[in-house]
Amino acid sequence: MSPDQVAAFCLQLPGAREDIKWGSNRVFSIAGNKMFAILDFLGDGLAFKVDHDLFLGYVDRPGVRPAPYLARAHWISMATPFPFGDEELRQLLTRSHQLVVARLPKIRQVGLLL
Repeated sequence: MSPDQVAAFCLQLPGAREDIKWGSNRVFSIAGNKMFAILDFLGDGLAFKVDHDLFLGYVDRPGVRPAPYLARAHWISMATPFPFGDEELRQLLTRSHQLVVARLPKIRQVGLLL
């Protein structure tokens, strides 16, 4: 997937919006300010949240590393071209979205769960 395809996919997820933050980072978030993905992260990369029990498995893969400043929250980052296939990347971005939704208060989760 290209960065523009990643952005288009992220914006299709329920409640997702895009903002430009910290210079040129394209931040995808829900519920106002809860980030689930960042494009152009530290230059030309992509970063997103993964399940904490799978975090170490992902960072062992070639081309994937802990996201600077966000690794303690189980975020991974990668440069383009992304080391995941299109379908796997879509699943991971959807899971990142759902991990963030699950941390919202129940009243704010309505309409955001898949």
